[in-house]
Amino acid sequence: MCFLLQGYNQKVTDVLSPEAIFDDDHKEPIIVKDINVFSLCEHHLLPFYGKVHVAYIPRDGKIVGLSKLARLAEMYARRLQVQERLTRQIANDLEETLCPLGLGVIVGESNARL
Repeated sequence: MCFLLQGYNQKVTDVLSPEAIFDDDHKEPIIVKDINVFSLCEHHLLPFYGKVHVAYIPRDGKIVGLSKLARLAEMYARRLQVQERLTRQIANDLEETLCPLGLGVIVGESNARL
């Protein structure tokens, strides 16, 4: 159970620290697809799993390492969660940290079958 709830012991600044943000002349969209997430539904306390897809267009060359996008998704998935909030939390943190020209987050999940 501790593994599934370890996200409560992490902060956004642990994942998206200033050291994790780089300046680059990159202007094209950055896309990371198929980030596997496993979480517990806060309403049913049953596991669910799915994939997260993140895309953003950098502003002023501010980019973050691709692995940080997966770590951010995992941090929030490791809490009691609902799909809609998971999507919003990832998007809000990336918006606040990177101020991208454009941002998209998609969370597709499947409830575990018992």
